[in-house]
Amino acid sequence: MPNLLTWASDPARRRPLLRLLVAAQVLYVLGVAGAGYATTALGQHIVLATTPVDPRDLLRGDFVRLRYTISEAPLSQWREAAPPRRRQGVFVLLAAGADSLSTTVGIYPTAPTPGPNQAVLRAWVTDVYRHSLTLRFNLERYYVPEGSGLRREKAGRLHPLRVHVSIAPWGQARIARVEDAGAAKR
Repeated sequence: MPNLLTWASDPARRRPLLRLLVAAQVLYVLGVAGAGYATTALGQHIVLATTPVDPRDLLRGDFVRLRYTISEAPLSQWREAAPPRRRQGVFVLLAAGADSLSTTVGIYPTAPTPGPNQAVLRAWVTDVYRHSLTLRFNLERYYVPEGSGLRREKAGRLHPLRVHVSIAPWGQARIARVEDAGAAKR
């Protein structure tokens, strides 16, 4: 039986392993990038209303922290006998409402089957109150060019921002773009 040190010190034996590791890393990076592009290209598009909060982080640069109107929902939209729990993964059924903005139809512990003009967005329960619950969608941070975060925050105070989200058939969601609701009406 060959000694492990002998095997590791032989360059002819290490070379194929090194190539395999480099190929695996390249495939992983390409897969992550490809999944993002596929989400935008193949995904169902929804529009959410939001207000920006806290646009600056000294270590990460300018970003806009988004607080969606659908992040707070009445407990009456919970579609299960057992009450929701903090940190529980849930599925939010959305339908296009007024001004093409998506509104919450119901919140489910398992993925519901969406009807026509409906979409399902994955979320997590952050807090449960007596009559409402708050949700997190992992879409709350949107990086912007340096110096524009404060401008977006001020614009969001005047009127909400419209966030265009793509939801892939496999459930992954990503922000496609953010626009000023006032600019969209002009």
